[in-house]
Amino acid sequence: MNLLKMFFVLTVMLMSSVTYAQKIKDAVSISGVRSNQLIGYGLVVGLPGTGEQSPFTEQSFRAMLSNFGIALASNVSPKISNVAAVAVHADLPAFAKPGQKIDITVSSIGESESLRGGTLMQTFLKGMDGKVYAVAQGSLVVSGFGAEGADGSRIISNTPTVGRIPNGAVVERSVPSGLMNGDYLTLNLNYPDFSTAKTLADTINARLGADPDKGYVIATPIDAASVRVSAPRDVGARVGFLATIENFEFEPADAPARIVINSRTGTIVIGEDVRLKPAAITHGGLTVTIAETQTVSQPNQFAEGDTTVTQQSIVDVNLDDTRMFKFDPGVSLDNLVRAVNEVGAAPGDLMAILEALREAGALQGELVII
Repeated sequence: MNLLKMFFVLTVMLMSSVTYAQKIKDAVSISGVRSNQLIGYGLVVGLPGTGEQSPFTEQSFRAMLSNFGIALASNVSPKISNVAAVAVHADLPAFAKPGQKIDITVSSIGESESLRGGTLMQTFLKGMDGKVYAVAQGSLVVSGFGAEGADGSRIISNTPTVGRIPNGAVVERSVPSGLMNGDYLTLNLNYPDFSTAKTLADTINARLGADPDKGYVIATPIDAASVRVSAPRDVGARVGFLATIENFEFEPADAPARIVINSRTGTIVIGEDVRLKPAAITHGGLTVTIAETQTVSQPNQFAEGDTTVTQQSIVDVNLDDTRMFKFDPGVSLDNLVRAVNEVGAAPGDLMAILEALREAGALQGELVII
């Protein structure tokens, strides 16, 4: 059966046993070095009739005019179809200094149909402590658009109610960093793992000349996620120390045996260490058989080597039309997936087979469905 006739399935196989070195800075974050979220409320003006006439927008508009010494009578309701109330948010990077600029995102919070062509008025961006850390203002860049006909039909591309302003906010206050506090730095792994934490600590100790056997240790694993490193207290020396160790390369431990299935798209990602035990499955008209046998591998009479017992696996897949697939010894889950695809099974069939294998205890690995 032509595979193009199936639902589109992407199977990514990570079946290589080769390990790759990784720089420390790509695998960890430093405790105390983090970004902070900022948020503010403001008005976008200059819209081509795509604004809104909501009570809170009118109230905000009156407050803005009063800041410029303009007072409207309470019985006057301004027509502000070119104004929209928006939420403004941004991430304040670590070590950002006053005067530097950051990108901001502007989102409509009312009934505005589009922010295209609008300009954000001066908006204060605050942190969790309620203090102002940046001030935003500028013309929006909106990628989406919308159009509506007289009969009510409409078309919308992307999201016209959200826009960005590159370098749209000026930092007014810096956030103190805990990087220079104490005698230690803490490196937090992006993917916690006890083996990786130990390898990371061993690499730093070896590269910096530490000798754990004699009690001289620079890096110590605290838990599966963190490694504590002794560091100079001088500011310049500490920065140079970090610049040195973050470029050290080490080999993280293998990831856990895991299969990730996206039930919406049919994407299947199979980890390197996933293995199968002997099993047989019947799913509708599809039959899958997994068997293992042990054979003795013995060297020639005059050759060097030892006699060993090797494991051989065979996977058979059968449909009602009697198509059978037989594989060479030593197959893995890769062969099972390919076999099910070749007989034209739908993605749901493969997912059901994998779930059944897990429930039967024949799948050595975690099955994650997203």
